[in-house]
Amino acid sequence: MVIAVDAERLAALALAEDGARDITSAVAVESGATGSATIVAREALVLAGRGYADAVVAACDLPPIDWVARDGMAVDAGSTLGTVTGALRAILRAERPLLNLLQRSTGIATLTRQCVDRIADTGCTVLHTRKTTPGLRTFEVAAVLAGGGGLHRMGLAEAVMVKDNHWEAMATSGRSLAEALAEARALGVTDLQVEVESPEQLAEAVTAGATRLLIDNQAPADVAAWVRTARGLRATIEVEATGGITLETLAAYAATGVDYISTGMLTHSVRSRDIGLDLR
Repeated sequence: MVIAVDAERLAALALAEDGARDITSAVAVESGATGSATIVAREALVLAGRGYADAVVAACDLPPIDWVARDGMAVDAGSTLGTVTGALRAILRAERPLLNLLQRSTGIATLTRQCVDRIADTGCTVLHTRKTTPGLRTFEVAAVLAGGGGLHRMGLAEAVMVKDNHWEAMATSGRSLAEALAEARALGVTDLQVEVESPEQLAEAVTAGATRLLIDNQAPADVAAWVRTARGLRATIEVEATGGITLETLAAYAATGVDYISTGMLTHSVRSRDIGLDLR
């Protein structure tokens, strides 16, 4: 992921949404006035998104933020995260875009850390999904990584992932999973993931050469049984649990022996964290 490029893009979009000028600051703040403001955590959180906040202040011609906390750091409520200095009009223009990005990024990182902590003793890795806000995938995935989660596929071009509709399409056309995966290998693709919803699909996927099984929408007891079956067929195959997994059920799925748990809640159901910017 190229964070700097994405941060510049999002900063420009966020500032453009507010229009070409800040008329309130133009009439309320004296031209040439300078000052500083602190970025404050108003609740306990895991910080993420510094690069995006930095891009906002740079786009407003402000000096770099003087950060106290780093991405991935857990901080208490009331903690100072950083300080912004420079022209007051520019600080006020940067305030809302900067906070919007920090609050959402930090919300994702904080939820991810909660997930990671719940399964810390299992060896299982929490992964994001492609259930991200359109246009914000790099931003949101970077926040998952800051929270301690792992990197899944970022797009359709990186890995094969055969899902339920692909199974249906193959059945309709008469194409076998083995043929599809063989063609992918011939194209140089080595990451061959197959979502399975039955023991029969599991056995077919292992035989066809899948490198990872995604066990979808199954109860933890069934996942554990399917993991044993898969490893009996090929000891080295990776197994991932997915589908409707919540913070409350996460530990039960991690205890099944899967290598990974992917959950869309990290990005599609997250609560932004409360962060403020206070002039001083």
